[in-house]
This record gives sequence, C-alpha cells and structure tokens, in this order.
Amino acid sequence: MLKEVIANQKNYQPGLSTDCVIFGFHDNQLKVLLIKTKFSEDWALPGGFVLLDEGIDEAAVHVLKGRTGLEGIFLRQFATFGQANRNSIEKSQQVLDFYGISSEEGQWFLNRFVTIGYYALVDFLKAVPQPEGKNEIVEWIDCNAVPSLIVDLKEIFDKALETLRMELNQVPVGYNLLPEKFTIPELQKLYETILGRQLDRRNFLRKITSIGILTKLDEKKSNVAHKAPNLYSFDKDRYEEVLKIGLHQGW
Repeated sequence: MLKEVIANQKNYQPGLSTDCVIFGFHDNQLKVLLIKTKFSEDWALPGGFVLLDEGIDEAAVHVLKGRTGLEGIFLRQFATFGQANRNSIEKSQQVLDFYGISSEEGQWFLNRFVTIGYYALVDFLKAVPQPEGKNEIVEWIDCNAVPSLIVDLKEIFDKALETLRMELNQVPVGYNLLPEKFTIPELQKLYETILGRQLDRRNFLRKITSIGILTKLDEKKSNVAHKAPNLYSFDKDRYEEVLKIGLHQGW
C-alpha cells in the first residue's frame, strides 16, 4: 500500500492523514480494531492518506469500509493531532527501509504529517477484519489490554475513548454496537463497560427509557438460566432524531 501511495503521491494531499479508532462490543468487552504492523513489533490503528479530490470524512469512510467491509458506520471526527515530532524522520525512514524505498523516492512520506482522528461504532458480529496482504494481522483487542502502539497512536486511542465516554451524556449509544434485539441488562452492561464503572439498575432504566429510543418487543430472551428478560430494539427514527438534537443528562 505504501509503495503504491508513494508511486502516486501527486494524487495525495501532502502532510495529511486519517486515523480511525473502531470500537466493537462483544462478550461484555469494549474492543478496538488494531493492526499488527509489518515493520514493527508495535501495533497500529487503521488509517490512511487523503486523496486530493476527496474530503477527509470520505477518506475515513474508505478506511472503515476497507478494514471492516461495512458501510453506513457511525463515525465521528473527534480531534486533530499535529505535534511537530509525532512521526519522527528516523522512524519514518525505518518504514521506508522495510519496503525498500529510498529516501529520495520517499521524501513525501518523511515530511511532517497532521492526522485527523475519527472514532467509529460497529456491530462486532458483522465487521470482518480485513488485512492488507498475508503478512498483516488485524484483530479485535480488549480496550483494557491495548498493546504498544506506533508513534502517537496510543494518545489518539485514549482521546477517542475519552470522547466516547463524554459523549454518552450527549448522544445515545448502542444502535451500532448491539444486535438488533437486546435486553436492558445487556444495554446497561454496554454503558458500564464504556464508562468503566457500575450504574444503578433502576436509575439506568429510568434514564434510558425516558429518552424514548427503545421499543419493547413481545419477546423474551431464550436460553437463560433465570427468569427470561424482555427483549428490546431501537426505534431508528427516534434514535436518529436524538442524535441530531442531543441529550441533556448524565450517567
């Protein structure tokens, strides 16, 4: 991929990239999609460069589709990262050396890059991690066990998680992370996992139902050891409406 980009560098915006923090929820764990880089023992976030004829949001969407196979993903731009030394020339040169690219040919890559951070929420069971080539590894990692990341990507991940936690007070979360049918305890567990703390069951039920985004189904969860809880789904129209107008409550 890098060789192809450098060979066609005239088609890309110099010094600009995107990095995407893709969250999924599975087995009561908030997970993030990470890439094992070919040129380092460290891991990376999915990311890419920006074509001259595309917007940065469009570039991020291309990264998400390329790495998960999904379209229509919940996507938010959350910060810009442009520290002068965020990608050192020494480390960038190591990448060029790995791919057999000379400093002269890869000067475009050695220059300073500013990256736009996005976070995305996806259905873990529908997302299919997509590596670039047979030597690359793409895996879901528990957010509580994130390994060492290249350059400043740990800072980007931390900021994305901080933003997600903050925005739980402003927008509903769950439509993109849970299956179509779910229980209130499962929804509460999602919120607790993101926030990193327990929530009072009655208060959570009162607050989440007051938003008006849930539809109680005439079904109960099957294959459970105790009393079967009711199943719910999201009212998509109301959910989209609340996303636009925002929430005014805290967890």
